[in-house]
Amino acid sequence: MFNDISRRDFLKGMVVSGAAVGSAGLLSACGSSSSSSSTSTSSDSTSTDSTESSITKPDTITVMVDGTVFTEANGREEFWNKCEELTGIHYEVTQPDHDAYYDVVGQTIATGDWPDVIILSATYYVSYANEGVLWDMTDAYESSALKERIDAAGSTSAVEGMYINGRLYGMPVTRGNGCITYIKQAWLDACGLDAPTNYEEYLDMLTAFTGDGTYGVSAAGFIGSDSPYVNYLPEFYQDAWPSFYQKDDGTWADGFEEDSMKEALQRIADAYASGVIDPTTLTNGTKDCRNKFYSEEFGVFTYWAGTWSTNLTNNLVNNGVDGELLALPPIDEVPYYWDRLPIPWCITSTCSNPEGVFEYFVSAMLDAGDVELLFTYGVEGVHWSTAAETLYEGTDSEVSYEEGEFHMLDNLETPGTQYTKAHIDPMLALVAIEDDPGADTIAEGARTAQQTFNENSKTVAIVPATDEYSEYNGSLVTTKNELIANVAIGEMTVDEAYTEYAKEAQAWSQLIVDSLNA
Repeated sequence: MFNDISRRDFLKGMVVSGAAVGSAGLLSACGSSSSSSSTSTSSDSTSTDSTESSITKPDTITVMVDGTVFTEANGREEFWNKCEELTGIHYEVTQPDHDAYYDVVGQTIATGDWPDVIILSATYYVSYANEGVLWDMTDAYESSALKERIDAAGSTSAVEGMYINGRLYGMPVTRGNGCITYIKQAWLDACGLDAPTNYEEYLDMLTAFTGDGTYGVSAAGFIGSDSPYVNYLPEFYQDAWPSFYQKDDGTWADGFEEDSMKEALQRIADAYASGVIDPTTLTNGTKDCRNKFYSEEFGVFTYWAGTWSTNLTNNLVNNGVDGELLALPPIDEVPYYWDRLPIPWCITSTCSNPEGVFEYFVSAMLDAGDVELLFTYGVEGVHWSTAAETLYEGTDSEVSYEEGEFHMLDNLETPGTQYTKAHIDPMLALVAIEDDPGADTIAEGARTAQQTFNENSKTVAIVPATDEYSEYNGSLVTTKNELIANVAIGEMTVDEAYTEYAKEAQAWSQLIVDSLNA
């Protein structure tokens, strides 16, 4: 059932970013892999939604997922076995290492041997939709009972934001969410500081937090390779945007070329030179940052709102330190936090029964019933329980539950902390579970962080797919990220970086801007 792929297996000098494969390669793959899908169908053609026409139910679906679905260490086998039990479908699952996921996706698409279903971030979603990799699910969705459920739940806009030139190629199951800045309250108290309200106060706080082996802030890179790029260091980027955006007059521009971006790079370089930014930011992954945060190596961490507030707190406490976190509203210079586009589940264009996959798998994830319960909380007895029991007995984290009381179980990969969700965050789900048994389990800190984010965020916009965007944006993103990193660590000045940018990358950017404005 499962196929694990590690970074070592696929990253032998290969770099995949932005639009992972050029137009010609993808179009060639589309033409050569029409029989690559392993989806088979059964004689059971009864629709799960009586309002829809009869659709053939698949026997087997091949799926590629990242670490947002339970990994092997976290009960993956039990999860997919339960999914098979509920849907009557067999799943062949490929799950690369989370940090290497999009490298593996690029390699997989290049080979032409595509899964039936794949999870994609916004950048890859747009690129692969433009190149014909993804099945157009517009008609299937717009005539479905799923749409009726989503509309009734007031979540229409989350799906509408995924349309590309009027067509839908992927289905989100949650709102996008984004990152909010968490500050360790104990560190603020130790320094006699209040929460910062502007950049000057923010920088003073980072300076106070920096000492013998500690840093003010750390992040998984100085810039993200995917929209919303600046979400891990918002206080430094402020109103800067490193990619394409639409102005108020309707024209498109590249924010990387604007003064706001140059000023942001200078702020990062100055802060790095002063020592308040963890120097391993250049090479950190998100897991590296989390582990350093738990071990008290830095005090400020911009990370996902909502459920992750609980995860961070629990892991701090489990590490023997104070777990109280302050969810910071945007400082004066930061107009808002960025709410990313939702992560969609996509069906590839080589799938032999896309209508069946859409209805019996994709749509089922938001059935408001048992399948959505599975994707929200996991498997009973593995990830959650209603049995009377005491967890963490004899420790500061001890908690007891009565018979029939819903609760999450101990994390299999990180013992000492409870699970908070499976794939679907209950605070972000597009359709609520009927009689949700876990509704009362959401921690107050998570609710506060999510509410603070929701009240101070703006959703990023999809950049329309053009041939020029698909052809040049991958190289452009790579170049921009290299220049940003070089400026951040002092290898280049801002002026030197933009001189280098003008040699070739600026021409790529202009071609994309011209195509967007055509």
